[in-house]
Amino acid sequence: MSNKTAPPRPAPRLYLATPVITDAAMLAAQLPGLLAQADVAAVLVRLKETDPRSMISVIKALAPAIQSSGAALLIDGHADLVARSGADGAHLNGIAALDEALPTLKPDRIAGVGELPTRHDSMNAGERGADYVLFGEPDAHGSRPSTDAIAERLGWWAELFEPPCIGYAATREEAAEFVAAGADFILADDLVWTDARGPAPALAELGAAIKAAYTAAGHG
Repeated sequence: MSNKTAPPRPAPRLYLATPVITDAAMLAAQLPGLLAQADVAAVLVRLKETDPRSMISVIKALAPAIQSSGAALLIDGHADLVARSGADGAHLNGIAALDEALPTLKPDRIAGVGELPTRHDSMNAGERGADYVLFGEPDAHGSRPSTDAIAERLGWWAELFEPPCIGYAATREEAAEFVAAGADFILADDLVWTDARGPAPALAELGAAIKAAYTAAGHG
């Protein structure tokens, strides 16, 4: 097993998930400065459950700030709103949700998927055409696999499969470990939004930790 002849792996990028949005205007004003703090590839917008028209309005309020920064805008679920809102894609939870959403999203928009508890689920997602797989996010009860188990899954996927893999990081230390394991992206939410210093310094620090871990792994 030799990686010496393989092309160098690009530096992992950030995938920022919002809290459930209660004030779209305030978040839209905050996002340009926030997204300038690090290399953010995509923003996952978590919508408060309400009527479709209201949810579309929220997405449209956020889209300019996100997309003008060069980041993709994905919606957490609600694949039916993607085209109508101008979003770039959706994140689905589980194989059944992915199957339901694929005809709506493909071929023009992103279909990512999480809630993949087994290797078999992960491979099924890839075979069905998922654009990325997410490992390590909390379940409905807030439980997650161990850091080592998430890193092991990321390393297995990165070595064998082509679609990008994303590691959900609850701490900067986890983010660094997932970078070393082979994650293509690091997803962060509370790690950024609940930092006592505010989200901007938290995101900048996380971006720096990802770069440092990439360099330490011999890529930088």
